[in-house]
Amino acid sequence: MQNVSIFGLGHVGLVNAVCFAHKGYRVIGIETDQNRLKQVRNAEPPFFEPSLPDYLKDAIDRNLLLATDDSSLNAQADCCFIAVETPSMPDGSADLSAIEAATSAAGRSLRNSTKNQLVVILSAVPPGTARNIITPILEKESGKSKGDGFNLCSNPELFAQGDAIHDTEYPDRIIIGGDEPDASRLEGFYKEFCGDSRCVILRTTHENAELIKYANSAFIATKVSFINFIADIAERVRFADVRVIAEGIGLDERISPGALHAGIGWGGPCLPKDTRALTEFSKRCGVESNLIQAVSAVNDAHHYKTVKLAKEMLGSLKGNRIAVLGLAFKSATDNVKDASSIRIIKDLLVEGAHVVAYDPKSVNHAKSILGNKVEYANNAVECIERTDCCIVVTEWDEFKQIPPETFRRKMSRPIVIDGRGIYNVDAFSQAGVRLSGIGVGQT
Repeated sequence: MQNVSIFGLGHVGLVNAVCFAHKGYRVIGIETDQNRLKQVRNAEPPFFEPSLPDYLKDAIDRNLLLATDDSSLNAQADCCFIAVETPSMPDGSADLSAIEAATSAAGRSLRNSTKNQLVVILSAVPPGTARNIITPILEKESGKSKGDGFNLCSNPELFAQGDAIHDTEYPDRIIIGGDEPDASRLEGFYKEFCGDSRCVILRTTHENAELIKYANSAFIATKVSFINFIADIAERVRFADVRVIAEGIGLDERISPGALHAGIGWGGPCLPKDTRALTEFSKRCGVESNLIQAVSAVNDAHHYKTVKLAKEMLGSLKGNRIAVLGLAFKSATDNVKDASSIRIIKDLLVEGAHVVAYDPKSVNHAKSILGNKVEYANNAVECIERTDCCIVVTEWDEFKQIPPETFRRKMSRPIVIDGRGIYNVDAFSQAGVRLSGIGVGQT
């Protein structure tokens, strides 16, 4: 088994770290954030991800994960993964300052090392970054040349939050960008790591690998915005239901059902950031990004759609108590970065509404953004009590299990806006609850 280092113990880095440790690799996790470092050392995940607490505790207990801020320890690793964040700049382009700093630290640690380390870029970066930015930094800081002192591969992370552990251990595909023998080294690593798992490995250039990440996110965003566009049409057609329409087109062998879920739109740490970065990069290439801009425009409109529906159903939002069920950008995560909930709540507050919010995992994260402008409930039923309207933002299973009768009994006015298509319109109507769903026409 090889020694592995990972720069950055955020969502990408920590998930990969515990998965590598779970398979018996010795992992050095390098993190500059002291609060995050302390949590990892104490086997306390700094974010919610199913199975992560058990995997992290196991890695710490077996002494297979060393969390440190000492980047010089990277010299001990055979394979170094760089997984730091590349957030959006004000113009939408990727902020590469963290990856440049991590690369510099990795390079310095290799100056006196006898290892021919394989450096792997997991972070999402614009095309050309590995060849034009990462390589020169590594060569300068290490005093060595690529291929003679270190190898370099682009290996964009493609897991879905909420399924990150499974997707890392059993990936459906692995993208490897790089020259020989760099790519062969990384392919050999993953074949050992994945074992008998049937996984497609695509080897290509650095630039293709980097662009695959952005294209992947933009295509998913396009699918979501497309089905939301169809949902807008379906709402104006009697007896139409976008969920059935999505099922019908998803049966086409050329179109998978994935991401064909109409609702309030996409958010989270990847799709918004990557689509913004792709849009900005296309401008630099002199290519019009009308399609991606339209995808983003549809998404922005659907964020506000629930607020518009609430206004139509209540007449005015001023002074009304509005329940918001769900704060995370999707279920099975506590991430509220670029979440639809934050935009919706801010719009509700502008309209003068009193907002009561609940999420099983992400309340504390939402508080750091919204503060005391919002009332926070301890559970879903408490959240909807004495409210005039309830907006369902996240598709948590516990919300799906709330019977329509509970809404009718607990709410001052039983009005529910189903932003994720998790409820049956007829069942709610029969229970005396006025339900407005995304993409469902009048019967």
